[in-house]
Amino acid sequence: MKNCLKKLSFIALALFIASCSKDDDTNTTTEQPADPTVALDNEINDFVWKAMNHWYFWQGDVSSLDDSRDDDLNDYYSYLNGFSDPQNLFNSLTFSADDFSWYIPDLEEQLNAFRGISESYGINLGYVLNDPMGNYFIYVTYTVPGSPADAAGIKRGDLIYKVDGTVLNGDNFQILNRLFTETSINLGIAQIDNGEFTPQTEDIALTAVEISENPVHYWDVIEEGGSKIGYVVYNGFRSTFHSELNAVFGELQSAGINELILDLRYNGGGSVLTSALLASMIDGDRGAFQDLFAELRYNAKRNQDEDRPVLFPFFDEVYLYDKVTGNYLSGQEEVMNRLTGLPRLIVLTTGRTASASEMIINGLRPFMEVVIIGDQTTGKNEGSNTLVDAPGTNADNAWLDDENRNPNHNVALQPITFQIFNANGQSDYSDGFFPDVEALEFRNVESILPFGDPNDYQLRVALDYIQGISARPAATPTYAPEMVGRPKAQPFETEMFILPGELTPLKGE
Repeated sequence: MKNCLKKLSFIALALFIASCSKDDDTNTTTEQPADPTVALDNEINDFVWKAMNHWYFWQGDVSSLDDSRDDDLNDYYSYLNGFSDPQNLFNSLTFSADDFSWYIPDLEEQLNAFRGISESYGINLGYVLNDPMGNYFIYVTYTVPGSPADAAGIKRGDLIYKVDGTVLNGDNFQILNRLFTETSINLGIAQIDNGEFTPQTEDIALTAVEISENPVHYWDVIEEGGSKIGYVVYNGFRSTFHSELNAVFGELQSAGINELILDLRYNGGGSVLTSALLASMIDGDRGAFQDLFAELRYNAKRNQDEDRPVLFPFFDEVYLYDKVTGNYLSGQEEVMNRLTGLPRLIVLTTGRTASASEMIINGLRPFMEVVIIGDQTTGKNEGSNTLVDAPGTNADNAWLDDENRNPNHNVALQPITFQIFNANGQSDYSDGFFPDVEALEFRNVESILPFGDPNDYQLRVALDYIQGISARPAATPTYAPEMVGRPKAQPFETEMFILPGELTPLKGE
């Protein structure tokens, strides 16, 4: 395996950055005054600037990140002291075209969220809609099994029109953000009944709890028109659920499917490694550790390093990670269940399909037909690393450990650090992927049915496509609300990242 990886120049990058100086870079040996006269007010500011200077993808496009900024420590400290809040400094260092980098005030809470562990009600939301009668609401795309919402009977396709007694309108619908910020809430629920907006008589009270969500939400084998069609609803690329994903592909393999529908409508992305593993399960005709799935390219400074860019091949084994800590479980690898002979991959999308989901589309297109059914995707072809303050380590090789991490704060950064390319060198989807067959879920809210129901609108279009039946005419549905918008997205909703320890087995450790 190691020889194959070397053949591909597959070198794991550092996930966690040291609070390093410019002296870590070649030919930057400017002498600093031993005792600067200006005192640094906040060491976090120093970490923020140096982390962004070293790793940020657009470092060369942000004048405040110029390498000369810290040539004179007195001027540098004066500059940093102009920011009383490190988050404001971070925001000032982001490139104008960057919508996806974020500041992490609590690293542990963020890492839990990456692993699918969070305190929530277990409700995933679609878009805010407005119907001709003046009703404003947001539809529920799914609820997490065993969550407070699931226990209260809230289900896919339900409509939330009231929050804590306040009926939604075009000016106040951002109060839906309370679903992400409050630990208790009251929701007014409605359904569409025979084309009529029908509220329930009783509001539903919910209390948030800690939830660990399996992103492999639903799967089935659907037999129609002589085809055995695998259908998988996958809601997040999480390395701590690799075994569950592999088990589902084992079932599809045993069933002998000859078509695959991958439902990524609500999948905003996640782990780069998980995306590569999923692609390997889908296209088992690729040579493991031979064919290239994705290439990561960094900023001009980092691309000069001999261990970059990083190449992700197709795999034939599955690496497992602890669900609580995220640590790599050495020696517990699984043989990968890989499908072979698929004529194509059909992907269901919405405007929320992003990042690692789009990486699947882009990475598989050089090798097989990928048919997109749904809506235009988000358009995120960049990814990020989690950067923490580890003053005692070299920035390029710092892997988080308790001995090196600065104990004085728990701040971390999640800036864009790389762009993704496929085996053909393509990365031209910053505006998203456009559907081959348009099927807008929000325009057919009446037909948002349980996962696997063959009459669920977008699934029906996909099943018809497989059987050679043209998409249904674009006639206006009997109940056709207009899209208003969405609540403010969570920072990591549309993300593609590499987490601590994920690449450990690939380094041979």
